[in-house]
Amino acid sequence: MDKSSFLSLETIQFLVLVLLPLIFKQFRNISSPSPKSQHLPPGPRPWPIIGNIHQMGKKPHVSLANLARVHGPLISLRLGAQLLVVASSPMAATEILKTHDRLFSGRKIPKATPCDPEVLDRVAIVWTTECTDQWKHLRALCRTELFSAKAIESQAILREKKVTEMVEVLGAREGDIVNIGEVVFATVFNILGNLLFSRDVISYEEEGIGTGLKRLVWKMLELGASPNIADFYPMLARCDLQGLKWKVRRCVHQMFKTWESDIKRRRETQVQDSRKVDFLDVFIANGFDDQKINWLFLELFIAGTDTTSSTVEWAMAELMKNKDAMKRVRQELRTEINEDPLKETHASQLPYLKACVKETLRLHPPAPFLIPRCAAETCEVMNHTIPKNSQVIVNVWAIGRDPTVWEDPLSFRPERFLGTSLDFKGQNFGLLPFGGGRRICPGVPMAARQVPLILAALIQSFDWSLPNGEDPANLDMNDKFGITLQKQQPLLLVPKRLHFHNLL
Repeated sequence: MDKSSFLSLETIQFLVLVLLPLIFKQFRNISSPSPKSQHLPPGPRPWPIIGNIHQMGKKPHVSLANLARVHGPLISLRLGAQLLVVASSPMAATEILKTHDRLFSGRKIPKATPCDPEVLDRVAIVWTTECTDQWKHLRALCRTELFSAKAIESQAILREKKVTEMVEVLGAREGDIVNIGEVVFATVFNILGNLLFSRDVISYEEEGIGTGLKRLVWKMLELGASPNIADFYPMLARCDLQGLKWKVRRCVHQMFKTWESDIKRRRETQVQDSRKVDFLDVFIANGFDDQKINWLFLELFIAGTDTTSSTVEWAMAELMKNKDAMKRVRQELRTEINEDPLKETHASQLPYLKACVKETLRLHPPAPFLIPRCAAETCEVMNHTIPKNSQVIVNVWAIGRDPTVWEDPLSFRPERFLGTSLDFKGQNFGLLPFGGGRRICPGVPMAARQVPLILAALIQSFDWSLPNGEDPANLDMNDKFGITLQKQQPLLLVPKRLHFHNLL
């Protein structure tokens, strides 16, 4: 087994040695299930002690999709002492995210998380153990101040300004090799920075645009998705044998440093009942302490930057590989906008571009498993028993590539979305890149505006080519697994200023 796999062979051997005293107990629990557990969703037979850990592979989204094809749309596996239930079809997703949404609205907090669950329930939106009144208040506040239709509309000028700056930076680098993911990441980070505390966070003049922060964000996402012995065997949580909790804590503190001075300065200068300029003003006006503001900023930045930048990067990669689709997007931009300044309101005139975004989200969902849920109590789903405290995930990556749901599912065919009402806002359970139910990503309205705007700007302003005249047909489209799904090889492209009257 490769060292980069879900859990290395050396670690499994270490587990067996450390947990040897528990072998008989674990063997009874796993190999001799009680009558009640006979109704568990089907799945591969677990080994003693390790369960099905060895079957996860270095790309669990792919491994679980393959297992679902054998065992069915709702399966169960043992990861050490943890029971994992996986939904891999629209029907199974509907049961989890809609029919039994209340029972599965809790979170299984990873042991690597640097805050105790009690603290997270007070300060977090994403990583709360259940949907408490405090969680509802925070969601409502974010929805009203940051993601409401009125708020999104008022932010349009800022997004357009930052996207224009991105185009100017790329124009100055005409003929150079550009890392698309990094440039888009910096743009989105600065959009959020201005919304949250009224300043740019990343300078385009720095060597390696946004490289440091992007790597920091990805490292946290990667650590959060790393196999943790403490999650498989909670009795070992205090030991932090792999040092994951310590590593995540270091990353979190580094992120906090990005805006700590902004919080301090604002507290010192803000006058009571003064006009609220940004989200930091809203937080302070609501009496939030620094710990709460730091954590909410962390969640908003992580949720809003990496998902958007990776989606745009995947979309550009797919369009580079599919020349006819790229040509059709250019034609649509030329017909509907020509060389006019790009506005968010143009999106309604660009149905094919929007279809490209949906097709990208189908093939490359930002979070392949969404955020794992937890069963609040034992319940019946699709004639199977899901015990209390089971971890429950929806493999939206598998659903997006299911041939029983999508015709020719592995092909990039944006036209499948033309003339349909199929959308990604949580109502169509065959397309769930942002989840569904009460835990749906609150930033969907912003993503629906931001991704098409950035993608349109990149295509309207530049003709793109691969370095050294490489053939786009050979572009590497492999992914690497984390809480979010990124391109394994960053998309490196060369921009050339584009004038539509010289094209087509």
